[in-house]
Amino acid sequence: MTCANRPTILTGDRTTGPLHLGHYIGSLRARVQLQHEARQFLLLADTQALTDNVGRHRKVTENVIEVALDYLAVGIDPEKSTILIQSQVPELAELSQYLLNLVTVARLERNPTIKEEIRLRGFERDIPAGFLTYPVSQAADITAFRATHVPVGDDQLPMIEQTNELVRRFNAAVGQPVLVECEAVLSHVPRLPGIDGRAKMSKSLGNAITLGASADEIASAVNAMYTDPNHLRVNDPGQVEGNVVFAFLDAFEPDTQRVDELKAHYRRGGLGDSVVKRMLNERLQSLIEPIRARRHELAADRGAVVDILRRGTMRAREVAAQTLLDVKGALGLSYF
Repeated sequence: MTCANRPTILTGDRTTGPLHLGHYIGSLRARVQLQHEARQFLLLADTQALTDNVGRHRKVTENVIEVALDYLAVGIDPEKSTILIQSQVPELAELSQYLLNLVTVARLERNPTIKEEIRLRGFERDIPAGFLTYPVSQAADITAFRATHVPVGDDQLPMIEQTNELVRRFNAAVGQPVLVECEAVLSHVPRLPGIDGRAKMSKSLGNAITLGASADEIASAVNAMYTDPNHLRVNDPGQVEGNVVFAFLDAFEPDTQRVDELKAHYRRGGLGDSVVKRMLNERLQSLIEPIRARRHELAADRGAVVDILRRGTMRAREVAAQTLLDVKGALGLSYF
């Protein structure tokens, strides 16, 4: 594939905490592969994280390095992928300001992703304006780098839809195709549940296994996993649907035939939770151990990590600055 034909990928994570297995299975693993096939930008979304973390800003900024360590530890190559810090690319904020003129408050409030996030945070009508408008900020992130593909979970599809709406409105307003529409790239793995059986794994909910988890933390998390509350005795038939252990085995165990056999055995009875949990623990230990070791090695020289972020952010600013120049020119804002 020639450079001209390579897609441009934009993806990123809010810096509210270290990354976990939900991130890994949802997009991190794919990003490692995509960096060999595409021009990839990985955005550390600290500005976005601040929209609902007023008073907790130190946690947000400290986690910039933590998330960067996770990226590097799983195999992201800073020579092939551009890792940038959102707040250090002012062009993104300026582009957001122009895009805000193309969307109404009512449209933002109808965004299903935003509606669900507002419900989860209990904002009701006391919604921080920055939080309400973060689909526009996300659209600016995507369009600034002319991303053609954006890896997302299915809960983020409304954000991609809104981004493309803004692109079409902007291009129609200026009468030329300045901004580029993007395509969502969905993971083949369904969203990973939390270890407590909740629909979404989240560090803030305390139901996640981080990529830097110790061997004891992994074992403890697996032992605490929600299974089938009605599977009281080994000989009882068990339910696989909604069983977190089997959801994790589906996501991380490559021997799908073995998993299918375990499911059949569990359904008919005679298979204890401890057996499947032991298998999952072994799988997760083998997955996380090298990531944890690499992360520990990288953390010993945080200055080198900061330097990687500085170089990536400088490269990203060059790209975003050109897009902003084109946008301002189309709007008639190039006065000098």
